[in-house]
Amino acid sequence: MAYDFKRAFRDLYQPKDKPELVDVPAMTFAAVAGSGDPNEEGGRYQRALSLLYAFSYTVKMSKKGTWQPEGYFDYVVPPLEGLWWAGSGAFDGASIADKGALSWVSLIRQPDFVTPEVLDRVHADAAKKKPELAEALDAGELRLVRFAEGPCVQMLHVGPYDTEPETIAVLSAFVASEGLAVDIAEGGESPAGHAATVPFDPGAMLDALDRDGAVPEVRLHHELYLGDPRKTTPERLRTVIRHPVKMV
Repeated sequence: MAYDFKRAFRDLYQPKDKPELVDVPAMTFAAVAGSGDPNEEGGRYQRALSLLYAFSYTVKMSKKGTWQPEGYFDYVVPPLEGLWWAGSGAFDGASIADKGALSWVSLIRQPDFVTPEVLDRVHADAAKKKPELAEALDAGELRLVRFAEGPCVQMLHVGPYDTEPETIAVLSAFVASEGLAVDIAEGGESPAGHAATVPFDPGAMLDALDRDGAVPEVRLHHELYLGDPRKTTPERLRTVIRHPVKMV
């Protein structure tokens, strides 16, 4: 049976519909950073998802080829995730006035056998299978990053993304009741050194996240999308909302 990260780490991927504390360990991700409206047809966000899924499924399906990464095991591709920020202050996802001003890092977790050496080989294979993505892959838009999130509070949200503020309000009340504070990086200017409301160098953001398993200074509003958001109707969407926290 294929290894399923969602089952192995139920505390991370299958939270209840009420807030709970979780300590998020180090993980390796395929990551693409960018800015712009995620709903824009053919926009940067949709291209980021195409890159992530092409890469992730090329790794998984290497089991059927003549080459597999050292230490390969069969597994279920983990869900899409996203770190988000926009505007001034600490962006917690509760108020989005202009989706075009959003910046993001889109992520899919990778097994630990996916190393930088594996990245180069899979880039080449994915570009052959998806020629339309070859230029972006060759340009290094997709990278590997490894970091931990540490102490966080999370909760399951069911329904459209536009109703997330209701869940975030519950999450925020829980954080306050536990004597904690949300530890989301200040926006306007991101911790990677660019204005959140204008295009930026994605590499700087990925550099800020990639801390070889340590908790980076960049801690942001985090969403995990259970199921494929490209194929799920809004009322059936299931999203884990996760906020990093610290002691007051």
